[in-house]
Amino acid sequence: MSLSVHDRIELKPKESCNDSLPRGPWEFDVAPGYGPGASESDPIPDRTVRPGQLPQLYRELEDEQLHARIRAAKEALGEKLVILGHFYQRDEVVQYADFVGDSFQLANAALTKPEAETIMFCGVHFMAETADILSSADQQVILPNLAAGCSMADMADEESVEEAWEDIAEVYGFDPEDPQPDAEGKLPVIPVTYMNSSAALKAFCGRHGGIVCTSSNAATVLEWAFERAHRVLFFPDQHLGRNTAKAMGVPLEQMPMWNPRQELGGNTEEGLREAKVLLWHGFCSVHRRFTVDQISQARAEHPGCQVIVHPECPMPVVDAADAAGSTDAIRKFIAASSPGDTIAVGTEINMVNRLAAEYPDRTIFCLDPVICPCSTMYRIHPGYLAWVLDELVAGRVENQIIVDDEVAAEAKVALDRMLAAKPR
Repeated sequence: MSLSVHDRIELKPKESCNDSLPRGPWEFDVAPGYGPGASESDPIPDRTVRPGQLPQLYRELEDEQLHARIRAAKEALGEKLVILGHFYQRDEVVQYADFVGDSFQLANAALTKPEAETIMFCGVHFMAETADILSSADQQVILPNLAAGCSMADMADEESVEEAWEDIAEVYGFDPEDPQPDAEGKLPVIPVTYMNSSAALKAFCGRHGGIVCTSSNAATVLEWAFERAHRVLFFPDQHLGRNTAKAMGVPLEQMPMWNPRQELGGNTEEGLREAKVLLWHGFCSVHRRFTVDQISQARAEHPGCQVIVHPECPMPVVDAADAAGSTDAIRKFIAASSPGDTIAVGTEINMVNRLAAEYPDRTIFCLDPVICPCSTMYRIHPGYLAWVLDELVAGRVENQIIVDDEVAAEAKVALDRMLAAKPR
């Protein structure tokens, strides 16, 4: 029988990379304000119970009581509500989602429900921001727990990117506020931000001719960028940028790392002039855990097994795997496999367990023997979902995500370009 990640952590706490995960998120979400991945300009909602201050009632209710409240509220709200759930969400939450997908799919899904007054985003902060930007003015977006963020998104903040852009402009000789194309009709450099970034950085890309990408359409986005510029500044995830550009034939020596804590990002001017892709020094803490040794062990223990990993994994891991792709690509890879197949997967454990349960006639397991869910996705707990839904039924809006109008307008430019860049 396939166990949920919650059950597995409860049964084997010492095998978890984070001993606090079995507890309710309210026990360790104690800092006020938003979690990682928020724009500094995002206004804090007027009526917000801060992380760590979930009403006591919802901390004490039994699981079935919480689920009964969620079901009742969802029925009462009807078509006024749409719930979006990311693949990495825990099963106890994702079961209520009207749409389940990766960040690209959910960005599109939100557009298909214009009649919904409320978009309940069971994901992390940057996703809810994106939904607020793309939704209509009469729709509201709620994030059940404001502490649900993304550590990767925090690795590229607006101030650091602006400083890097000014340094890059000096090296390539363009006006950082108004870069102009050369005789070939190309810009010196174009910024590309991964979806896992704040609205402020999406706005940065929007006003500098850039674009947003997801792991689903990263190759299409880089092709778009290279048609318009000689180089790309790619942030915040170095691994997705490197793996995607390498697959497109960009040599590694033309993909220098930009470390914002070092002068010129730790590069020479000569090296930067030869560059095609400037990779920001950022990463996903979950996907960085996967190793080539884990792949070797999986193949030794399961001869003939297939290995698929997420492109946020380090390059040697992607190179050693049989395939690499977005969360949706991983799902399709397994759906296309045959009964009896054995598949080792390098991505977040909630999704791997869900796929294993969906295809019981196959052996599907996570490469990492230590259970390591995305700890910020894990902050969306049924207690938080039940609370914000109950409040919504009572006519009160809690944890609304509101992106500043100016930021939203510039970010939407980059997001619209992303939505037009269809995955291959």
